[in-house]
Amino acid sequence: MGAAREVTGSCHLLHVNGHTVLLDCGMFQGKRKDAAEKNATPPIAIGDIDAVVLSHAHIDHSGRLPFLVAQGYSKTIWATPATRDLCAVMLADSANIQEKDAEYLARKQRDFVEPLYGMRHAVRTMELMVGVPYNKPFDVVPGVRATYVDAGHILGSASVMLDCTEGNVTKRLVFSGDIGRSGLAIIRDPFPPVNADAVIMESTYGNRDHESVDGAKAHLADVIRKTAARGGRVLIPAFAVGRTQEMLYNLNALLREGAIPALPVYVDSPLAIDTTTVFEMHPEDFDQSEDMVRKVKELFDFPLLKFTRDVEQSKAINSAKGPMIVIAASGMMEAGRILHHLANGASDPRNTILIVGFQAEHTLGRRIVEKQPMLKIFGDEIPLRADVEVINGYSAHADRTELAAWIDKVKTTSPRLGPVWLVHGETEAQDALQASLIAKGYSVSCPGPHTTVTF
Repeated sequence: MGAAREVTGSCHLLHVNGHTVLLDCGMFQGKRKDAAEKNATPPIAIGDIDAVVLSHAHIDHSGRLPFLVAQGYSKTIWATPATRDLCAVMLADSANIQEKDAEYLARKQRDFVEPLYGMRHAVRTMELMVGVPYNKPFDVVPGVRATYVDAGHILGSASVMLDCTEGNVTKRLVFSGDIGRSGLAIIRDPFPPVNADAVIMESTYGNRDHESVDGAKAHLADVIRKTAARGGRVLIPAFAVGRTQEMLYNLNALLREGAIPALPVYVDSPLAIDTTTVFEMHPEDFDQSEDMVRKVKELFDFPLLKFTRDVEQSKAINSAKGPMIVIAASGMMEAGRILHHLANGASDPRNTILIVGFQAEHTLGRRIVEKQPMLKIFGDEIPLRADVEVINGYSAHADRTELAAWIDKVKTTSPRLGPVWLVHGETEAQDALQASLIAKGYSVSCPGPHTTVTF
């Protein structure tokens, strides 16, 4: 019911033993009108949903949960503890952005979109959310027992093993969630699920490989040095959860190594500030094999770092002089304070727009990656004269080699492994990954929207 032959809007319905479980209920992102229509359509009659199992907190996986609540959903939403704490700030922020954007567009009389939900629905969603640690089985509904394992994607992210029983038959369905990469800063490497009979598997980067994590860090340093030498700003649109903290961790490391000049670094996102606090609350999920995790107390703080929470502080950044680094949400540049920084800075050739995350089709971020000469921001035409740099090595998604390695590890413990259904990928990425996995002997398909499959 979502992320079928596309990347955003993760949502799958699992029917077992007369019960229906929702796996994720994420926000669709892309063309404003199309996304609004999809987001306002419930995946199924609300009264027919018996439980929700959430893989992680990113808005394209969790963002429509308050919409379900606004429509009358009142049953349990399962998550890991860190995912629950991240959702507490992210869903409230999502509600706030929708309400503010609706007000702004109404004033400007431009493309008004009714908010999907309000703050009270985000609060009620959190009252329904129950946190369960990794590797601890829990009963979702009669006939479905679930276990979370670390997906290595963001803090609290999980792949889900679902033991589904009908009559005397039990089969294990694995829902991969978003699969992370080995060697990412802060969080542990992905743990592949075991004993799978069928797998729903993400495929975001199924047709390409990333640069190495170490290469990404060197690339980041090079971009900062060159932009600073021009007297420009490095504008980093970053997901408030995961990517912002990874950027801060790496900037901290580069400053300690003397690899970049000491520049002001602004984190201009109340959500990123709050989620950084959540990261600090969950050191149990950090990768203790990393030197900096073990030795540095303040992983996300260093001299010249400034967190700007209120609007006046945010506006003041635009009048500040000299080179600097500005990290602001949203990651795909469809909302949030990054839009104001782009409106002010995209036309300045001294600046660099540094892309460090996936940009879905029909988003402003994708148009910037494509270096389209004119950008539409807040209804105004802004020429793109800033340098555009893309670093894929910071992706929190496994690339095609890592995806293949993940499913190979699942297979080593799964003698009965049957169908693999690819989701959460654009058609080219899915088709390429499907072909490569079929060549290795897997049974793989790429279901379209509203497809029903049986295992």
